[in-house]
Amino acid sequence: MSSQNKSKEKVYEAEVIDSSVIDESAFRKVLIKAGRTIAQPALEAFEMVLDPSTPAQARVSLIAALTYLIMPIDLMPDIIPVAGFSDDLVALTAVISLWSQHMTPEIRLRARRKLDAWFPI
Repeated sequence: MSSQNKSKEKVYEAEVIDSSVIDESAFRKVLIKAGRTIAQPALEAFEMVLDPSTPAQARVSLIAALTYLIMPIDLMPDIIPVAGFSDDLVALTAVISLWSQHMTPEIRLRARRKLDAWFPI
């Protein structure tokens, strides 16, 4: 590979993320307020970040989307009923769509178990 091609490559570095790095209780609090509709894709993204088979570039994008979800400043404030969480849903759905090739049945199952525990049917 020529040096010109090497300079055009983007390098993504990410540390391995484990559950001790992410405050799951804060994440849970936001999702319970948002409801099941927002919680399902958010939990799938969360579980994908924690999964060791997820590539670093996918983790970076997912972390960015999850960070947007829990940030107090949004394009649409979360205090606005329904509409307040719509921008969060769009952000998460877009990222999950981008990285859908990394979603596994195991990740979906772990997310579903948390969803059912947090939002009993």
